Amino acid sequence: RLVVKNVSRSPAMPDFVRLREYIRRSGRKTALLNYLWSFMILAGLFWGMVTGSVEGVTQGLLDSAKDAVTLGLTMLGIMSFWSGILEVGNRAGVLDWLSGKMAPVLHFLFPDLPGDHPALKPIAVNMTANMLGLGMAATPAGLEAMKKMKTAGERATDSMCTFLILNISSLQLVPITMVAYRAQYGS
Repeated sequence: RLVVKNVSRSPAMPDFVRLREYIRRSGRKTALLNYLWSFMILAGLFWGMVTGSVEGVTQGLLDSAKDAVTLGLTMLGIMSFWSGILEVGNRAGVLDWLSGKMAPVLHFLFPDLPGDHPALKPIAVNMTANMLGLGMAATPAGLEAMKKMKTAGERATDSMCTFLILNISSLQLVPITMVAYRAQYGS
């Protein structure tokens, strides 16, 4: 059982919410993923020592790090290219035209957003980028849309939840990111 001091004990408040409030008030930052990754790396090294294949583990770590850097640079180039295309489209007025053409769909999906809401343009850009398979290029527009939909409270609105589900489903007509992965690995 989790025991957290200095936080109200409402029966409706789950333990993880009380823990989050305690961490927020105390100013401490958790690093659970750091602990998890450290554990997995140390467990792999330990298993390599037990089985006598430390050299293989070391070589695997170095090869994986090299592949990660290469893939990161490849994806950085692709994302930079498409972010530039989106910026050119924005300056040329194509994004305004696109959000106007998508207005009936956007109003159907987001009925609580008024027609002149500032989040509709980044939502249209995000959905278009996702349909083109540019998930990473869609991320900046998605973050901007979420910021513009955020209300004064901490809870997510219905529009924010709908937008999140649309992003998670990521309907793709042209999977450009997958094409980049396959090109990177010579497939």
